[in-house]
Amino acid sequence: MLKQGSALDRYFKVTERGSNLSREIRGGFATFFAMSYIVVLNPLILSGPDSTGATLGFTAVAAVTALVAGILTILMGAWGRHPFALATGLGVNAFVAVTVARNPGLTWPDMMGLVVLSGVTMLILVLTGFRTAVFKAVPEGLKTAIVVGIGLFIALIGLVNAGFVRRIPDVAGTTVPVGLGFDGKLLGWPTAVFVFGLILTIALVVRKIKGAILIGIITSTVVSVILEMTLHIGPSFDGKTSNPQGWSLVAPTFSGWAAPDLSLIGKANPFGAFSDLGFVAATLLAFVILLSIFFDAMGTMVGLANEAGTVDEHGNIPDVDRVLQVDALGAIIGGGASVSSNQIYVEAGAGIGEGARTGVASIVTGLLFLVAMFFTPLINLVPFEAVAPALVVVGFMMVSQVGKIDWQDWGIAIPAFLTFTLMPFTYSIANGLGAGFIAYVLIRTVQGKVKDIHPLMWVVAAAFLLFFAIGPIEAALSM
Repeated sequence: MLKQGSALDRYFKVTERGSNLSREIRGGFATFFAMSYIVVLNPLILSGPDSTGATLGFTAVAAVTALVAGILTILMGAWGRHPFALATGLGVNAFVAVTVARNPGLTWPDMMGLVVLSGVTMLILVLTGFRTAVFKAVPEGLKTAIVVGIGLFIALIGLVNAGFVRRIPDVAGTTVPVGLGFDGKLLGWPTAVFVFGLILTIALVVRKIKGAILIGIITSTVVSVILEMTLHIGPSFDGKTSNPQGWSLVAPTFSGWAAPDLSLIGKANPFGAFSDLGFVAATLLAFVILLSIFFDAMGTMVGLANEAGTVDEHGNIPDVDRVLQVDALGAIIGGGASVSSNQIYVEAGAGIGEGARTGVASIVTGLLFLVAMFFTPLINLVPFEAVAPALVVVGFMMVSQVGKIDWQDWGIAIPAFLTFTLMPFTYSIANGLGAGFIAYVLIRTVQGKVKDIHPLMWVVAAAFLLFFAIGPIEAALSM
């Protein structure tokens, strides 16, 4: 299919990037397994009722989540030509769910309409070249910090998803927000599966075994299925009771065929929030969504491209305009389908760690999402604990670039530090970027090196100041 020197080989740059078809296929599978949980998690996040008491429906959200992720990821592969996969963004969907719950005059179609408008604005910024210009205005030291931050973030996601690290409830009165396992102890077979998978994956990677990450995921999944079939462990939370020793969200089980419910497509109301909440309040909500998807995607893209080695000697990403166009469409299509904005996923690092370097891997991942609309075993069969080791190992690979930061230049070192620490600590790529950008502009000014600051960095820093001030602004407006 992709013979060396063929038209498809040249289009996707498979040989040029040192890859081959088998690596791309393995990478596509690894990425799918690493992020397939979103098909189960997104319906849970968007499950609440709106002001009218209406809900989106679990099965409908699950089906459309898989459909939109599949279409956009295939588009990213075919048009963007990078091994990036898209699905509903966790930060945005959580914000959407909380906003709907807290605003009695807001409905799901109204909120999803704001997501669509944010996406349209994003697409305009991409087509006019503004978003690409912002990307190029970021200093190299901060771009490296973004890679490191995403590495730490993706490793923390793996540790948390596996239950190896857990949040300590605030009511405990402790000053430590997270801790080891449950009550400071590692409990349960699922955690044992994670530890086994991590040791196996590290050993395979160190030995440079082909398919190391995918072998680790598959082997851990097989062990998980055997344990669940024999011990009936169950999920950590079944909707009613909590089981600290259970599987995180997805207990490995087989399930059958189900016709996808696509009734949510086209239900968004782009201007409904303006009549329900007023122009100022609706505009502020749209602004928050816009900034989140604007910078989350940019940070993730930089991190993944650096890990894949597709960044040129000038720090630029080939076809970056195409990548950003697809990402902007992710907000438009995701909002229009009522599953919230879709964006590039850090979990695509699992596929890159497996060797994926081109859009062929994304096409494989996208096709698997489309299949997942009809056959859920691929999703319900792989628990977080089987995928988490891959995320930790990929996180290590990305963090290893920390040595490229000039630690003697505090104008870069301090913003870089804030960037890569706040990403995992606040569970947000955008928060880390905002702190880093603001600090860079501030420190360079204090150093008397204003000429080193690109004009667009002032614009971005000002936008993030407004982003961080949304809370006081909303309070002042009594929202």
